[in-house]
Amino acid sequence: MMAMSYGYVYVATVAMGANPAQLLKALTEAEAYHGPSLVIAYAPCINHGINMTKSQAEIKKAVEAGYWPLYRFNPELADAGKNPFTLDSKDPSASYKDFILGETRYTALAKLFPEVADTLFTKAEEDANARLATYKRLAKND
Repeated sequence: MMAMSYGYVYVATVAMGANPAQLLKALTEAEAYHGPSLVIAYAPCINHGINMTKSQAEIKKAVEAGYWPLYRFNPELADAGKNPFTLDSKDPSASYKDFILGETRYTALAKLFPEVADTLFTKAEEDANARLATYKRLAKND
């Protein structure tokens, strides 16, 4: 959001395992854009506590749970009188909490601080839903 607020930076979030076509489109647009481009990719690591041979499946789960939304912001579209923001994600189709509890960093928090972990997990999901609502509003604006 910060980079998009400048109005002249191409910004995209991508996730290869969730949507390879969106990834290629974003990279192609970013490379063609005459200005700064920022492409942020979801990439799990070994510290997430997952089987790294299945990282592409984990990436897909992150998008399906609404943990990592996919979008593109292309300032050149605004110059052409079009909406520069495109939301490429669909509404979440999987459980946010099930996704995060599949990763060591979150299960460790639940073990160390069980009295606050569920509250934090709920807040994180609410924040993710609020971000998605903001992205939907941006996608509708013309």
